[in-house]
Amino acid sequence: MARITGEWLSGPVGDGNATTKYRGERLGLPESGPGSIAGSGRRIGALTIDWLMGVGIAALLVGQETVSGQVSTITLLVWMVIGILAVSLFSFTPGQYFLGLQVARVDNAPRVGIVSGVFRSVLLAFVIPGLITDIDGRGVHDRVSKTVVVRSR
Repeated sequence: MARITGEWLSGPVGDGNATTKYRGERLGLPESGPGSIAGSGRRIGALTIDWLMGVGIAALLVGQETVSGQVSTITLLVWMVIGILAVSLFSFTPGQYFLGLQVARVDNAPRVGIVSGVFRSVLLAFVIPGLITDIDGRGVHDRVSKTVVVRSR
């Protein structure tokens, strides 16, 4: 008797030639050390630091007598502005800097740029694109903006 879910649940069948030894090998990145793909733990830690900074700045901007819904909306806007400006200008957010991460272009461009920074932050604000990753651990937001988060130290 056939399985009720069919064969689609197991995912697509690869051609066997797409094997890689480590994440980032297809992009020409080293296996470990500076320049290698950053792990999920560090990335989540950097995101948490950036978000907490956004919460603090938003609380200072709106004061204590406002509704909490306004604080959360302003937090998102502050977080996006910090992400867009910092990644576009310096290639890292404050949280990424503290945890030794950097956003790099996969096409070896010197800077991420404002357009890629905007695409990246807007998609990341929707959360789901950041959770859908490829074999190299890059989320949809990284693939669309042609970026990758690597270790800087």
